[in-house]
Amino acid sequence: MGGEKAFLYIAKAREVASKGIEVISFGVGQPDIPTFQHIINAAKEALDKKFTGYTETAGIPELREAIAEYLNKRYNAGVDPREVIVTTGAKTAILLAIASYIRPGDEVIIPDPTYPAYGQVTRLFGGIPKYIPLRFEGAEGGFKLDIEAIEKSITEKTKMIVLNNPHNPTGAIFTPSEVSKICEIAKDNKLLLLVDEIYDNFVYGEVEFRSVLLDPDWKDYILYVNGLSKTFSMTGWRLGYLVVRREVADSIVRLATNVYSCPVSFAQIGGVAAFKGSWEPVKHMVELFKKRRDRMHELLSKIPGFEVWKSTGAFYMFPRISKVLRETGLSVEQFVDYLLYNYGVVVLPGTAFSE
Repeated sequence: MGGEKAFLYIAKAREVASKGIEVISFGVGQPDIPTFQHIINAAKEALDKKFTGYTETAGIPELREAIAEYLNKRYNAGVDPREVIVTTGAKTAILLAIASYIRPGDEVIIPDPTYPAYGQVTRLFGGIPKYIPLRFEGAEGGFKLDIEAIEKSITEKTKMIVLNNPHNPTGAIFTPSEVSKICEIAKDNKLLLLVDEIYDNFVYGEVEFRSVLLDPDWKDYILYVNGLSKTFSMTGWRLGYLVVRREVADSIVRLATNVYSCPVSFAQIGGVAAFKGSWEPVKHMVELFKKRRDRMHELLSKIPGFEVWKSTGAFYMFPRISKVLRETGLSVEQFVDYLLYNYGVVVLPGTAFSE
């Protein structure tokens, strides 16, 4: 099992910075804005009150209720708080979901490029990732799910399809039609659908975002992953969540007990404050990221040999630079290292996200 290459570039960036070079990072996926102050204050107050022991494995009731309330208000999803499992980050939610269902030889269909954890965790439990390339329709059309290829890749061994929307690393928001078709394929073939919507608040208006929780049948086949890291800029707090129907949740909690006991106690109090407090800082952050996206697209599009699509969600851009690589004779990893060691600019190679 491999690791997530984005974290290798954190170490490389520190190495460069130690030599006195100013480093500008477009690397690991985290907002550069500190966690909002009202969240920090709530966690500090919890510490002052000595709220530092174990909690319920599935999370404190107040946080599970806040998450359910958010999902129900936004998507009318009918989530019972007892169907929410608070995890130590969305990665742990992904691990629990895959560990609970995937057995040796089971196939998991994953659109590619992709966040690495889905395939790596599948392999950890003996499953077989089947990577289906996204369609790239150029600087105007962007990235699309290849619905036909996904459907054709289903075999008697297929157990699960993965859908990450908005998408890491392309920044695509898949259309409501694409999402509906994936849901129908999963239901028609009696497959599980592992859905990661952790970027659901980073939506810039060009494409409608449709959550899978809008499907009234979602509890029958969906394992839903989300978290607080991106929306509230809480990456280091390690708070994610998995939402599944009640009887499944009870079984997964038993697994979670043996993996991490419980999420961090005082961080969960911060999580409650995140959901219950003002969302104005979130709105301002998303507006800022939209402006950055527009500026980045404008500048990158001027570089000869770059083919750049303006992403519609998340906070990523995935330009095609194959022409530059051919002309320079560099591999994409060499190109990335050249930018870092000569200019102090951290970007990630596309190979960090693709098989």
